[in-house]
Amino acid sequence: MADGTYRRERRRALVACLLLLAAYFLVPLAYDPNTVRLVLRTIGTVVVVVAVAVAITRRVRDQLAPAGPTGEAATRSLVRLAVALVAGVLAFALGDFVIATNRAGEFVGLQTRVDALYFALSTITTVGYGDVHAQGQVARLVVCGQMLFSIGVIATGASIVVRQLAQQSRPGRR
Repeated sequence: MADGTYRRERRRALVACLLLLAAYFLVPLAYDPNTVRLVLRTIGTVVVVVAVAVAITRRVRDQLAPAGPTGEAATRSLVRLAVALVAGVLAFALGDFVIATNRAGEFVGLQTRVDALYFALSTITTVGYGDVHAQGQVARLVVCGQMLFSIGVIATGASIVVRQLAQQSRPGRR
């Protein structure tokens, strides 16, 4: 693969991740006592998480296939996988934040979007400091789903990204 194409793909991934992060912090999520809108938001969040899971699963399958993508297609697939992983983390953080702001007592210590991102990352990485935690039944159910997603999808995807990047950075590879 040409060095310029590799750099261009990395730049695109960085821009995509920055745009996802900006959207995470800018999407309006004011408290809404309307149950119908809350249900619609919840369904929307679930749809986003499922879409991200499907995208990650496809990229993982591409990378693990015996005759997986090569050259530019491999880099493009890897970059898309990395962006999908970031989207997955942000989707869970946003879901946690929505629950925390709409259902008092579901989370302890989760009051801002930064808290939600911190909690999602500490859950996904299984660090779990304990300062922010799920207390209510709804939050615990969502976090159980987040943990299963983390083990099955995020961990596999992240390990593939790291392995492929390590292989590409070796001398004589690119």
